[in-house]
Amino acid sequence: MNSRAAQQYTATTSGTRLKRGRRFDGASYEHPAAFRIGVGLTILGVLLQLPMFYSARSMHYQLAGMPVTGEMAIGMALTVIGVGWTAYSLFPRRQPAGLRSSQISVTPLDDAPIRPAHIALLAVIAIAITIDVMKPVAFAFLTPGAASEYGLRGPLSPHAHALPIGLYPLSGIGGTMAGSFLWGWLGDRIGRRASILLSAVIFIATSCCGTMPEYWMNLVTCFIMGLGVGGMLPITFTLLSETVPRKHRGWMMVLIGSDIAGAYIIVSWLAATWASPEHFGWRLLWLIGLPTGLILLVLNRWIPESPRFLLQHGRAEEARAVMRRYGAEVVETGSEPSVEQRLRSGSAQLFTGPFLGLSAAIVLLAVSIGTTQYGFQQWMPSNLQRLGFSEANASIVLRNAAIIGFPLSVPIALLYGFWSSKKTVILVGALMSAALAAFAILGDHVADNHALLYTLLVVPVWGISILNSVLAAYTAEVYPTVVRARGSGLSAGATKAGGVFILATVAMAIAAPSSRVTAALGVVPLALAIVALIAFGPETRHRQLESITAAELLRTH
Repeated sequence: MNSRAAQQYTATTSGTRLKRGRRFDGASYEHPAAFRIGVGLTILGVLLQLPMFYSARSMHYQLAGMPVTGEMAIGMALTVIGVGWTAYSLFPRRQPAGLRSSQISVTPLDDAPIRPAHIALLAVIAIAITIDVMKPVAFAFLTPGAASEYGLRGPLSPHAHALPIGLYPLSGIGGTMAGSFLWGWLGDRIGRRASILLSAVIFIATSCCGTMPEYWMNLVTCFIMGLGVGGMLPITFTLLSETVPRKHRGWMMVLIGSDIAGAYIIVSWLAATWASPEHFGWRLLWLIGLPTGLILLVLNRWIPESPRFLLQHGRAEEARAVMRRYGAEVVETGSEPSVEQRLRSGSAQLFTGPFLGLSAAIVLLAVSIGTTQYGFQQWMPSNLQRLGFSEANASIVLRNAAIIGFPLSVPIALLYGFWSSKKTVILVGALMSAALAAFAILGDHVADNHALLYTLLVVPVWGISILNSVLAAYTAEVYPTVVRARGSGLSAGATKAGGVFILATVAMAIAAPSSRVTAALGVVPLALAIVALIAFGPETRHRQLESITAAELLRTH
């Protein structure tokens, strides 16, 4: 779009949009009134379900077998209506055809200095990622309590012929897998910011998973919760990669993403204290979705839409306002369309031409992370209890391992940002492989020496979080803008696919797998992923996102 066309577009659309309530700041809503109504109905629906939870306080908050009250039924209906109304409020009106701003340069955004607006965005995204990751991490700590209350088959349960507790995390992780692919499409369709807001509302709605009196109801609500969880992480990294200056993009994304370990610390602390059987029980780990989702909604004013997304969809004035907010001015580059404008916007683009080998490497690495996170890490609390640790002590051991490894995220982030993005991913993968191999060799004997146990646990507990972080950052850099959210969704979805494979296997088994088995299952795909990344992964350090795409196109032609 040339300068005259851009002015014409602004003149014909800005007045209409302002009348409809949209501000040119990248932080408004398509249907503001509908958004407020949807959020209000969702919150009210959840609040109507809390009295049932409180009424079970004399029974240590165990709700299994209790009948659904009329008040609770109304609350369930309101949450469904509220989420649907919110989703409608975030879908953009159709843009006029032929108005994509293909000749506006984003180089000033990439070269801008770090400003307070960048710091605010990073802080809010760090909080969002922590809240998001707390959901799947919680499964590792609530499955023993849920198995006991519902009389399910589990690693510490005598109910050999009952339904398996493995269905619980399987439903949640299955939802995150579907959500990763769905939110990848949503991120490219309705925008990065709108997708994050929808996830936050789903967090609020599905906090009622903690009030469900029947096991099957837990499975349904946790699947829906997974839809929102699966989409949040890839979309936040997509937004960061498209907004943060290129010299700081890599290390900042990894450092923010490493807060995945922070989520593990918070959840393990809650499990050992307030969510313990002596207090509010395992259901508290779901109920905190209400306050944490509200926190995300309050903080959303510091989350603008991606300027690259806005330009891609012809919303030039909004893009200009957001770029000015980050210390950059939009520059017209001429009439020749950019390399990225020639690419197709469908998901098939991820598996054609220059992106086929790259996508294969990313999927392999993501699957290896999933098999380790939802195999080795997921069942570690149960395995520690099987080896003689109490439920509280098992949570404390894992919390301490996460705390010990947490500071190591800083040097990894610096290596990624200032040494090599590709080599850092490979290095962390190699460290993970070595630790998992040690668990596979030692088996249960690792618990004979507590010092050795702590040392070896640090790498998988912290390492899987940092590896997930560097993969999310790397994926958000290597794909073009038109399919970047889809690419991030593919990576996140493949991670969950590895988890679904492990959890489905566990659900059909008599007992949870040992640490030796889960460690061995994680080593093999991780080694294959490292080989594939060496062959097909590009270097992204300090490079403009568009130049990475151009280099990949040239490499295959």
